[in-house]
Amino acid sequence: MTASRQAPLATLRRIANSRPAPVTAERCEMCAETVAERHQHVVNLRSRALMCTCRACYLLFTDPAAELRYRAVPDRYLSFPDFRLDPARWDEWQIPVGLAFLFTNSAADRTVVFYPGPAGATESELPVDAWEAVTATNPALRVLAPDVEALLIRAPGARVGDGFACHLVPVDVCYELVGLLRRTWRGFDGGQEARARLTEFFAMVAARSRPAS
Repeated sequence: MTASRQAPLATLRRIANSRPAPVTAERCEMCAETVAERHQHVVNLRSRALMCTCRACYLLFTDPAAELRYRAVPDRYLSFPDFRLDPARWDEWQIPVGLAFLFTNSAADRTVVFYPGPAGATESELPVDAWEAVTATNPALRVLAPDVEALLIRAPGARVGDGFACHLVPVDVCYELVGLLRRTWRGFDGGQEARARLTEFFAMVAARSRPAS
């Protein structure tokens, strides 16, 4: 091979060898900036989709009064030690597991309730007056921000004296829980691993929560 033919081949080899490695890190879905494994989210109010964002893009949507298509998910955790829920009300929600989360969908102008399971998050039909009845009994729940925060409710356990537990959490945390249970759920009741992960999850929520005033 002549020197004149070798030169182009050598150039191509240098280009191939100097090509940057493909980016495998997660990126901001708005500006394509690389984001850390633990990052913040915004909610698309029309599609209900959660979007991974960098800090700069996240801050663009933190004003709750702004008329925007997206809303930043805050990092607020609250507990409600005096929370009361009538077991008959819980039965009306037709939730087959002892766990549910509720949030207000501003686009649909209603509160929706979901419960996690092996197939993901399933919506339960919430009677029209159900949410008003719950907040009338527990007025502190009205601090819930629409679209971006959720109420995570756990049904009473087997111990005597147990009651419904309620926490206000970022809505993305609920979907994190759904994914966790979907990966670990085994059999009819979830299995030992799923129960262990659920215990760890609620311990995390309790540690981050402060009592609602």
